[in-house]
Amino acid sequence: MKEAFLEKKLEERKNEGALRKLSLRKEMMDFCSNDYLGLAGISRNNGYYQSQQLLLEGLSHGSTGSRLLSGNSVMAENIESMIASFHDAPAALLFNSGYDANTGLLSVLGKKGDYILYDKLSHASIRDGIRLGYATAWPFEHNSIESLISKLKNARQAHLNDAGEGEIFVVTESVFSMDGDIAPLVEMVEVCDRYGAHLVVDEAHALGIIGERGEGCCQSFDVHAKCMARIYTYGKAAGAHGAAIVGSTILKEYLLNFARSFIYTTALPPVSLIGIQYAYERFPQMGKERMHLHKLISIFRDAVLVHEKLDSNTAIQGVIVPGNYTVRLLAEKIQDAGFDVRPVMYPSVPKGKERLRIVLHAYNTPQELEMLIGHLQ
Repeated sequence: MKEAFLEKKLEERKNEGALRKLSLRKEMMDFCSNDYLGLAGISRNNGYYQSQQLLLEGLSHGSTGSRLLSGNSVMAENIESMIASFHDAPAALLFNSGYDANTGLLSVLGKKGDYILYDKLSHASIRDGIRLGYATAWPFEHNSIESLISKLKNARQAHLNDAGEGEIFVVTESVFSMDGDIAPLVEMVEVCDRYGAHLVVDEAHALGIIGERGEGCCQSFDVHAKCMARIYTYGKAAGAHGAAIVGSTILKEYLLNFARSFIYTTALPPVSLIGIQYAYERFPQMGKERMHLHKLISIFRDAVLVHEKLDSNTAIQGVIVPGNYTVRLLAEKIQDAGFDVRPVMYPSVPKGKERLRIVLHAYNTPQELEMLIGHLQ
């Protein structure tokens, strides 16, 4: 059989209890999606989405080409200006997804002789982007300033041993997608300043839910001006599609010329752009939704469970259930009770750290959450 080598790898994954398959979502209480504020759920925002639908009529579902050929538009440029203004940055550049933004940026940011230091729990798109580039990459221990300083010292010493040249980049998420904890951004900015490193922050899971206007962690902690680049993803709390990298005008021009995931892909169509615009218009108005979300977070954090909980103060809550088979069986039991909770298994997380990834939303009720907690006690 010509594809026996593929079948062998799939069998290995199956034996580990980690074989991935597509499934259709059933009608259950949503404790799984990244739709934190409900902006992607048409049925939950009827009036809002009816008005949006009227504006969508007549908009193109295609953009005809890349931004550098025929796919650029006044709408795209205006939305980039709006994004830059909202995030208090000189410039923004749209990408087709958060994955494209991270791979596009990190594959070209560092060159041979440079160093990229990244949190060891960083998203796959960050790791893949780094792998595509030519810089030397070292992970540091998750959210550990001591580990980061050690790596910065080693990188600086390596530069001195070579030619005394080269750049150092530090990459982290602000809110981590699997653990839900927040990076120590204030301390990271201080050590990056001390060692002359450039800080890159992925705000995918902070946008919309952190800050008074949903602006994310960097602005909320007042460190945004110290970041070389910030990545904002629109497939989560924004309920849309696409992503943007914000930073200096020089960074934007550099990415426009060198980021392959921007240059060689068809641009986002107008229907996607209008979704991004709507999200940014809505974020400042959703203070009540963010307050409700934080109430749910407090309820879950105060709950006493049989299993270990991750220390998270965000919408992403983790319940550690070691073993792929064990966590999958528990997830299925909870799903049978009507709650859409998904297992996260090895190799997506380290062995022994398999978990239920429970995501809280502004449209979940305290009563629904209490019922879910009852199945975990």
